[in-house]
Amino acid sequence: MNLHEYQSKIRFSEFDIPIPKGKVARSPQEAYEIAKELGGPVVVKAQVLTGGRGKAGGVKLAQTPEEAQQRADEILGMDIKGHKVLRVLIDQASEIKTEIYLGVTNDRAARQPLIMASAEGGMDIEEVNRVSPDKIVREHIDPFLGLRDYQIRNLAYGIELPRELWKQMMQIARGLYRCYVESDATLAEINPLIIDGSGNLLAVDGKMSIDDSALYRHPELAELRDTSAEPAAETQARAAGLSYVKLDGEIGCMVNGAGLAMATMDMTKLFGGSPANFLDIGGGAKADKVAAALRIILADPNVKAVLFNIFGGITRCDEVAMGILTALDEVKVDLPMVVRLVGTNEEEGRRLIDEAMIPHMVSAATLADAAQKAVAAARSA
Repeated sequence: MNLHEYQSKIRFSEFDIPIPKGKVARSPQEAYEIAKELGGPVVVKAQVLTGGRGKAGGVKLAQTPEEAQQRADEILGMDIKGHKVLRVLIDQASEIKTEIYLGVTNDRAARQPLIMASAEGGMDIEEVNRVSPDKIVREHIDPFLGLRDYQIRNLAYGIELPRELWKQMMQIARGLYRCYVESDATLAEINPLIIDGSGNLLAVDGKMSIDDSALYRHPELAELRDTSAEPAAETQARAAGLSYVKLDGEIGCMVNGAGLAMATMDMTKLFGGSPANFLDIGGGAKADKVAAALRIILADPNVKAVLFNIFGGITRCDEVAMGILTALDEVKVDLPMVVRLVGTNEEEGRRLIDEAMIPHMVSAATLADAAQKAVAAARSA
């Protein structure tokens, strides 16, 4: 789950990371009132979960409250890389002398958190890594020891930070790592961390990604999710307790078990097809859950065929069959469907499907057979 800039910076402030004064506005009038309250020049920043806001015209300076109102009116409603701007952050403008990057993320290969700093702040860190990897200073953090002072000094020295700012850097780096750990984040970054006109460090932008699997421990963070920024199908799937990721293919896949789902997707590719989604209904899925999954698949206009691949262990094949029939009663489908039911109560599940006499639906005995039939059906459709 990604947080907006303003949400990330509020979270940062809870860990003693200095941020500019600012508030969120959802209308030009609110922007005017906030700018008037802050006094002096302000920055009006689009709040969308994507990069490139500045290049798209989503970040503008305003000298007066009236100008802030005008800038907010220009930005609100903009489309930035497919994301509609529904709110803007009004921050006190800061004099920027130097821009620094500071971030903590997971290094899966090393199986440790990684803290990084770069003097090339304000730029996409992936681009810096591609063009000038030597300009990124990296320190792996032993999770049992935590971030050590010498590691922060290594970062400060590596980016040639003035010595008089090392104490502030210590505070900010420690706070960022604590924020990362205590939020169960996969990413916490400040880009840029600036040296302002007063010679102090200030986090003028922020980004956080939270591990979805850990959100049950952080209900206060789960409430911050912006569902308007994600596909409706993913929102519906999460509400139904399904694991769903939309892809660009034409074969809708409904499978129980993440490993089997990956194998099913790979098998469709092997025979020349392309999966439209990853969808795991999980173990023990009942008819209502299967019906919800099928509705989500059928809502994708790119889907030309549907492949059901169910291995009945905890999940009963007859329950899956009932879910399919329930969904088809609610949503009329003329797409070809291929069903593979194997395992617990597979005979009963197949009997239910056969007796329903559903047009365009065929069964398959093996995964390879099912994938071939689904690919052929999608091509003919």
